[in-house]
Amino acid sequence: MQVEGSVALVTGANRGLGAAFVQELLAQGATKVYAGARNPVPSDDERIVAVRLDVTDESQVAAVAAVATDVTIVINNAGSHSGASIIDGSFADIRADFDANFYGPIVVTRAFASILAANGGGAVLNVHSALSWLSAGNGYSASKAAMWSATNALRVALAPANTLVTGLHVGYIDTDMTAGLDVAKVSPQDVARAGVDGIGADLTEVLADDTSRWVKAQLSGELEALYPALAPTPA
Repeated sequence: MQVEGSVALVTGANRGLGAAFVQELLAQGATKVYAGARNPVPSDDERIVAVRLDVTDESQVAAVAAVATDVTIVINNAGSHSGASIIDGSFADIRADFDANFYGPIVVTRAFASILAANGGGAVLNVHSALSWLSAGNGYSASKAAMWSATNALRVALAPANTLVTGLHVGYIDTDMTAGLDVAKVSPQDVARAGVDGIGADLTEVLADDTSRWVKAQLSGELEALYPALAPTPA
């Protein structure tokens, strides 16, 4: 997929990784980026078009798709992280995580699928997590695992239309969401660069940091490699 000369849509574009995606796309030659957010912030850069977009609101998604008919790249970045436990957390919070992290990217991709096809085929990049494969016991992890499966389904469904679907996995990113965590983090700029480079290289999967690469490597082994606490206690 050619990034130079492309027109992109980025969801959750106001800050953090979304804002980094906007800048990286422009740095790699995109001519226009629709920056979607629930509360869009106008930009002085005429190449950035701020649009009101709550990915959990189908009417807003449809309204943006009706305007952004020149899009060739869609980056599903917007998300929710309530932290609600899968067993005793707020079910409303778990639903909110699924609405933003699972249903939202599907709704956006469905709305733009015909637009990408009409423009000769394009690319969709879905932002996942190492928690697509390694659960923290919460709704967020479950929603990211579900989205990984949905990305695989979208890839198969959109291939005949010459649309690339890429899954981007990463561990901890240095954003507001992880501000209180004392862990190794990667910069949003580095993650955005890896994702956009992946689109340009026609990759179906991008592992953006050591954490995601390590977790992916464990998937062919025993479950206890990921969850040592589940190992049987020696008699």
